[in-house]
Parts: sequence; C-alpha cells; structure tokens
Amino acid sequence: MSHPLFDISGRTALVTGSSRGIGLALARGLLRAGCRVVLNGRDGERLAAAAAGLAGDVHTAVFDVTDGPSVAAGIADVEERVGPLDILVNNAGMQLRAPLLEFTDADWHRILDTNLTSAFLVGRAAARRMTERGHGKIINICSVQSEVVRPGIAPYAAAKGALKMLTKGMCADWGPYGVQVNGLGPGYIETELTRPLVEDEEFSAWVRRRTPAGRWGRTEDLVGGLLFLASPASDFVGGQVLYVDGGMTSVL
Repeated sequence: MSHPLFDISGRTALVTGSSRGIGLALARGLLRAGCRVVLNGRDGERLAAAAAGLAGDVHTAVFDVTDGPSVAAGIADVEERVGPLDILVNNAGMQLRAPLLEFTDADWHRILDTNLTSAFLVGRAAARRMTERGHGKIINICSVQSEVVRPGIAPYAAAKGALKMLTKGMCADWGPYGVQVNGLGPGYIETELTRPLVEDEEFSAWVRRRTPAGRWGRTEDLVGGLLFLASPASDFVGGQVLYVDGGMTSVL
C-alpha cells in the first residue's frame, strides 16, 4: 500500500503539450496514479489518437497555449466539462537550434511564446480558479537549460531560465492562497523529438560521459518527481526546481 501523502486519486489534472513525448508520459503517469487527466495541444486529431492509447479517465482540450483568449476559453471549458483543476502541468515547449548571430526575430519570439509565455497564460488562468478554492498544484516543466547551456540553444536556455524564475514568482504570489508552484527540470531525455541527437554517436557519447548516471533519461524517469510535486507530499515545497537529470547539473 502506498503512503497516503502520495495519494492523488480522483484529482483532475491538465497537461499542456501532451500529445507525445514527455507530456504524454507525464499524463500517463498521472492516469496510473488515479487522476482524471486532460490532454492539451493544438492538433485535435493527434490529441484524440494519444488519448485513445491511454487507459483511464482521459479527456482532451484543443487550444493554443500561446494565445491569451484561447487559453482563457480553454481553461473555462475544461473546468465546466471535466471538473475543477487540482493539478496543472505546464509542459508545452519547443526547440530551435541555430547560432545566436543567425537567430531570427520571429524564431526568438516563437521560442519565448511557446516555452515561457504559455506557462504564464495557462498558469494565470488556472490559478485564478485555484486561488479562489484555496488549493492547487502547478508544475512547470523547466530543463537543465534553466541552469546551463550549450552553443546554438541560447534562446531556449533564456526561456527556460526565465521559466525557473517565473516558477518562483508564481510561488510568491499564489503560495499564500494554498497553491504550490514548483518546477521539474528534465535532463537529456530520449523522445521522438530528441531521436536525432540520440542517434548522433558523438553527441550520445558526450551525454553519457557528462551524466553521472551514465545514460540518457527515459520519459518514465520523470514520473516519480511529478507525482511528488503533484501530491500532498509537497504541500510545504514552493518555488523549487527538481532536476531529474542523472546528476548532470551537479558536476563539471
């Protein structure tokens, strides 16, 4: 029998950007913990296909997390249709790699909108309701790039670094109303999106050397940290980022 502090059965969770990859794995983990889970994305067909592959009380919500009015309508619809949100996972994100001198204005804004502004918009819409009810859990998916960076991904690191500080700011504003806001910081995780990096022998060897655990992370490695941050076990934890990176950010 599991410890009651980790019991989140019957709670309602929304995971943004959850039609594949890390978001889908986190949604699956919440479902297995007994949550009612809402998948979010912009592509309704892809979301429906993802939901069909999951077991449990799963729903979908198609809205653009970078568009304020779309977010407000989307959160209102989810709460009306599925129920009051207890847990929000701000997972939506994207990566564009290019030398900083060649990075275009449009790509800069796209990176910031998707990785940072979306968490503000969705977090604000959810927290308006959570703070009124006096409880809620918000988990922002940060990154090892919230702390460290490699050449070619400066805008992504800027957005993820800012997301770490937004997490602390949300904690400062919403903690007094019973809402805990924390971050989960994945290291190098093997997903469909990182497959080209995994298959690059030189890069993969670097990841394994650089990571004390000696391997790439798997999406299921992130689930335990998420369940902790989403459960009563973390009721006195606020504004923290839990790095799930095999130790990468701890060593040189």
